Amino acid sequence: MPPRFVDTHCHLDDPRFHGDLAAVLDRAAAAGVVRIYGIGTDLASSRAALALARSHAMLAAVVGLHPNSIAEAAPGDWDAIVELARLPDVVGIGESGLDRHWDKTPFPIQEDHFARHLALARACEKPIVIHNREADADTVRLLREDFERSGPIRGILHSCAADAATVGACLAMGLHISFSGMLTYKNAEAIRTVAASVPDDRLLIETDAPYLSPQPVRGQRNEPAFVAHTAARLAAIRGVAVEVLGEMTSRNAFKLFERARLSSNG
Repeated sequence: MPPRFVDTHCHLDDPRFHGDLAAVLDRAAAAGVVRIYGIGTDLASSRAALALARSHAMLAAVVGLHPNSIAEAAPGDWDAIVELARLPDVVGIGESGLDRHWDKTPFPIQEDHFARHLALARACEKPIVIHNREADADTVRLLREDFERSGPIRGILHSCAADAATVGACLAMGLHISFSGMLTYKNAEAIRTVAASVPDDRLLIETDAPYLSPQPVRGQRNEPAFVAHTAARLAAIRGVAVEVLGEMTSRNAFKLFERARLSSNG
């Protein structure tokens, strides 16, 4: 059986896909991609992700406000995200989280909105997609506050570049860990070491397209078909066939995002 893959994180609403989205989706299907999760970063992209999901059966929508987008949000944007989150065809909340690399949004405001997203995900019973850039300790701190108050957290630490201690803490709180094309980079040995240790049932893959193109297509616009390159490298790291890795991560994604779809997708 040929490998199948799920791209758990991409941004197909990006203008770089406006001219050839149909071809992008065809290439994804040809590469074995069976599901793509489009992730919102602000209200406009969240609405766009939902519109794309309603137009293309391969796609599903996740809605939220990225920490670097919060400062530019209009007063009513959060309330609109809450309304979108309640829709039955929205399958997740995010991406939300913390970012100390950029200073676009004051950190206390990032923390406030991360807590809001966590609460919204629980209220809607949908997984949260977590952005963490150079904020490992703060991310764990806020997650632990939520975990100690409400129990295991259903969600994803996306495009993981965190250290082993952070990943271990996230796993202990119930999260899945997703790896992007960064896993394939020459200077990413620490990420590969962490990726080797994540339990089978918590492992996911993604592109974060159009960003973070993996080797051997680094430098090109990333797209969902290229998740196959990350999957191949991750399979080699873990010492399994890429077909096994693809099936494992696909089932994990469907179980996390769309429990009702698990049986219908094998």
